[in-house]
Amino acid sequence: MTERTDTPPSWDERTQLTTFLDYARATARAKCEGLSAEDARRAPLPGSPLMTACGLISHLRWVEHYWLDVVLLGGPLEGPLADATDEDPDPEMRTAVDVPLPRLLDEYEEQSVRLRELVAAHDLDTPAEQSIRDGLHPDLRWILLHLIEETSRHNGHLDVLRELLDGRTGR
Repeated sequence: MTERTDTPPSWDERTQLTTFLDYARATARAKCEGLSAEDARRAPLPGSPLMTACGLISHLRWVEHYWLDVVLLGGPLEGPLADATDEDPDPEMRTAVDVPLPRLLDEYEEQSVRLRELVAAHDLDTPAEQSIRDGLHPDLRWILLHLIEETSRHNGHLDVLRELLDGRTGR
């Protein structure tokens, strides 16, 4: 069982933000515990053919890469996101069904460890190297808040998927 807490060990802003992001990440992993390989690749929502547990975990992993490695640090876009097109805007979700869920979860955790170190090494006021819409350069604080929001929103999707796939709720 994935252990998780949203109570930070100290009350400074950085610790609160990183604790909530870690809690949201751990919740995503918890939603996947005990899911069969077949169910992890199934998309039970007719209007959302890419909405699978594998797809969501892959998406979360690559979204963090995008916001921290690409936007914050100005690095290159890598992995399936580099192949996104107008016709295929979510290749990280489409291709994830070909990857076993345990491997996706391991890759997500490995990246999370590295990104925790990256966040610890930068001031929350550090502006992003790359601009986003309207030429704005968000700071690391905004990026962390966005990742908390994004991960939490997709945890809701994982809740729905899990209930539809095998009836499991909660966690």
